[in-house]
Amino acid sequence: MKRFEFTRAETPADAIGSAARIIAGGTNLLDLMKLQVETPERLIDINHIGLDRIEPCATDAGEGLRIGALVRNSDLAADQAVRTGWPLLSKAILAGASAQLRNRATTGGNLMQRTRCYYFYDTDAPCNKRQPGSGCAAIGGVNRIHAILGASEHCIATYPGDMAVAMAALDAVVEVEGPDGKRDIPATEFHCLPGDTPQRDNRLEPGELILGVRLPPPLQGKHIYRKIRDRRSYAFALVSVAAVVGMDQGRIGTARLAFGGVAAKPWRVPEVEAMLTGQAPSSELFARAADLVLQDAKGQGDNDFKIPLLRRSLIAVLTDATQENG
Repeated sequence: MKRFEFTRAETPADAIGSAARIIAGGTNLLDLMKLQVETPERLIDINHIGLDRIEPCATDAGEGLRIGALVRNSDLAADQAVRTGWPLLSKAILAGASAQLRNRATTGGNLMQRTRCYYFYDTDAPCNKRQPGSGCAAIGGVNRIHAILGASEHCIATYPGDMAVAMAALDAVVEVEGPDGKRDIPATEFHCLPGDTPQRDNRLEPGELILGVRLPPPLQGKHIYRKIRDRRSYAFALVSVAAVVGMDQGRIGTARLAFGGVAAKPWRVPEVEAMLTGQAPSSELFARAADLVLQDAKGQGDNDFKIPLLRRSLIAVLTDATQENG
């Protein structure tokens, strides 16, 4: 690890507008610094600036929930209001990392975590995300964990988190503040697809700080988070499905779906949700939904299996979610 200057912020204003890298739990950034994938000259610790509360908040749709950026993942997953009103979020968090990491990881830091692409972590390998213009070694390389949706010729890495997938399905909003003031970013738009700028992971501008996340009022229905991985714990998703499905007199009244492990951001397809709404559940309907989700999917060789895996996972989740007495 290279030498760096370390300071501590006492208020959010101390961190907003700073050129230093923000650190809270450090569960991802410190690993990157040890490998010299990232070599910041300055770090600013924000653990003592507040932003660690979970509390009701007003939204346009009614009473929701505000989660401070420094709320630890373990506290968020265990919060009674979350478990009762937004259980999808709790389930997704508990599916990620280990208990020790969840005790340190924060809401804001979890959103900011970077890809786990092998080549991104190997400073001897070309990587457009780490060094723009150097190439993408994953294309034509070992790419079992890589994207099947939304990739580009410059990068096929995936976003690795679970929490953000649930937040995308729940229509969460990320609150940020920077030198030019406060703004809201929908969770579905917070992370970036690689396009021609794979080095950019998210929509934060220089000097901006995540203040918290707002959840709209609870969605009625079954909340399911299904994560398929190589082992039962401490493994990133090969494919994950976050779903909230509500039934109304034998038909699908509401459907919210988001997918993880398949793109550089949590993947959501509003057209699929619209197609499902108002329909009677059937295997044929669920197959059409999977077709629509995967219409632009493209394997890279080692990860071709993700396409049928996502199809089967979505159909299984929709089947479970629409069994009203299940």
